[in-house]
Amino acid sequence: MKQTKRILTIASLTLATAGLGWAQAGSPPPPHPTPDSGFQFIKVHMYTEEEDAALLKLYDGLRESDVIDALDAVGLKEVTMMDQRIRPLWRDEQHMTHRIHGVAVTVHVVPAQAGEPQFNNEADALKWQGVNGGLPADAGRWQPPADQQINNGPRAESGWQMEIHKGSVLVLQDEAKDNGFCGSNNGATMMGQGLVGMVGDAGVCRDTDEMVLTHIPVYQDPARSPRGINQGREWLESYNSPVVVGGVLVMPGDVIVADYDGVAVVPRAKAVQVARIARWIFEDDEYKRGKIYDKNGWPRDWTVQGHQTPPSPDGVPIPNDSIPKK
Repeated sequence: MKQTKRILTIASLTLATAGLGWAQAGSPPPPHPTPDSGFQFIKVHMYTEEEDAALLKLYDGLRESDVIDALDAVGLKEVTMMDQRIRPLWRDEQHMTHRIHGVAVTVHVVPAQAGEPQFNNEADALKWQGVNGGLPADAGRWQPPADQQINNGPRAESGWQMEIHKGSVLVLQDEAKDNGFCGSNNGATMMGQGLVGMVGDAGVCRDTDEMVLTHIPVYQDPARSPRGINQGREWLESYNSPVVVGGVLVMPGDVIVADYDGVAVVPRAKAVQVARIARWIFEDDEYKRGKIYDKNGWPRDWTVQGHQTPPSPDGVPIPNDSIPKK
């Protein structure tokens, strides 16, 4: 009993001291989540399509290796390199059309706490899925029951699709087992909206034969390529929120650069600086490879036709916060 009282006394003093500390600092204590909501600590910034387009021009033609070297230069060595298991679904060796760079639209999908109901016939199943004038969005499909939703209604299910625009890369954290978030139909639809590709550990896309045939760039772990697309197995947890893919944090608005070497994530705050450094690395490499082609007597291909003279470093200093601390 004495030990219990002592523990309670220490706990009370600790809480009182913490409260006094907040008062002395002149700041209110941190807000507490209400019982009907969660609490997000990482701030998300949103950007306009015009801002995205201007930024992406700086990345035209850059390779993942150029960006990786530039990330090293600004103090992000191996911090935002996705795991090597994430590979392109297909590869165009002649024209490199599998290479992508774009701005992340993030989606987080979780395993459902329920399964798809058993139906008497296909018509009932399609109605539950919302096909051909089916039930309201809170009746099933990709969402949890209405009492487990923060914002229920059609936008809760399809709002992420409204975020897709020219230059978007869908970055998916899908933790449902062997269940695809995308198939050939909605993959083609998103490409028509301006999507440049999709990236995820697993559960990104099934119908991979058709995805390859139509040259829709998909980067995912081949060993975890999904087969099902059962809407009862997974729920859409959030979009335009922080996700973890390939072992790295991806924020909406970050720049994604991917080719056969892998996938790099460029935090938005450093995206202009990284592009500037990567551009010099790319141009310097192109110039040097062109000289090697000439020495070897090889005809120059399109990858070494851009720069006949060495580029000059711009001399712009790297901010102190980008220099690794020793």
